[in-house]
Amino acid sequence: MRRTAVRAGVAAWVVGVLALGAVGCGASAADDEDPEQRSFSLHGTTLTVDSDDSALDIVATDGTPKGTVRVTRWFKGSVLIGDEPKVSWSMTDDDRLVLRLHCSGFVADCAAEHRIEVPRGITVKVEDRDGSVRARGFRDPLDIRTGDGSVHVTDTSGPLTLRSGDGSVRAEVASRDVTARTGDGSVRVSLSAVPDRVRAVSGDGSVSITVPRAAYRVSTKSGDGSVRVTVPRDDRSTHLLDVRTGDGGITVRPAN
Repeated sequence: MRRTAVRAGVAAWVVGVLALGAVGCGASAADDEDPEQRSFSLHGTTLTVDSDDSALDIVATDGTPKGTVRVTRWFKGSVLIGDEPKVSWSMTDDDRLVLRLHCSGFVADCAAEHRIEVPRGITVKVEDRDGSVRARGFRDPLDIRTGDGSVHVTDTSGPLTLRSGDGSVRAEVASRDVTARTGDGSVRVSLSAVPDRVRAVSGDGSVSITVPRAAYRVSTKSGDGSVRVTVPRDDRSTHLLDVRTGDGGITVRPAN
């Protein structure tokens, strides 16, 4: 009887813990009403953002002093059994901003978000292993790579390289050189200036390109999906649109 009672007590405790975890699931960094802020010195003209698990909002602005990177951090987290969750940030001598989230244990639930403000004239490279990335305001080269999360870039005219292993990729920009690629998700590129080159690729998802009216050299390939091209085509054009998807429709159209 005693063993049965012990087993029943343990089972009830496990059920209770799991129920508590279910109720507490879904931490949101936006719930942090008192975000932390910090400035880091930038020695060169290229910033690398190295993040393991955070949503990122990256802004190029005239309001940020040269040689300075401003970071605002939101964080919410809880661990029922295990080490206290925490976040860390640091800048290395070679201008690598390292953002880390430490959250492990039984019923661990954490979320972090960072807004990174950089001065104009800075090339930015982003390496985010898990998290969405938004960016705006860039006139200089911008290279964003995330393993799992969406990418969205606006108000930008510099060269773009955007890659997601699993997530949608969107760009509403004036860049003349754009590479947008995702392993699983849609790709949407809308340009307000005639580009020299656009390469848009999805392993599994639709791809849509909208460009100003001009003649383009267009290359398309879809493994399984419709292809609709309504821009003027010229195989001798210096403006190249290369659009591919493994499974999904392709649309290449002029802006209204």
